[in-house]
Amino acid sequence: MLKPNMIIAGQKSAKVSTPDEVAEKTVRVLKATVPSAVPGIAFLSGGQSDELATKHLSLMNAAGDLPWALTFSYGRALQAAALKAWGGKPENVAAGQRAFTHRARMNSLAALGQWDAKLEKAA
Repeated sequence: MLKPNMIIAGQKSAKVSTPDEVAEKTVRVLKATVPSAVPGIAFLSGGQSDELATKHLSLMNAAGDLPWALTFSYGRALQAAALKAWGGKPENVAAGQRAFTHRARMNSLAALGQWDAKLEKAA
């Protein structure tokens, strides 16, 4: 198992990479450097928003022809919306659970290359 970051522009960079550029460059580097015998690659969120990281993952998986499973290995981007919705208040537990379930569903679809921004808005 490999746990890298995706290839994105640095925080101080004036250039903002498009999601397609992130997916293409990340997959290109992985194909050039990671043996196909590696069973899976679990990305760290690397400071990306939860929705953007999900979009990047989905684009990479949708490209197909990958020798490894691509998924996430992160806490912040998976948990951020849930923690915000919950806010540490007992009366917000259900809202936090809904937010966590939604993010998990979106990332499940992204791991299959089937995520779509319309699904984010539908929730």
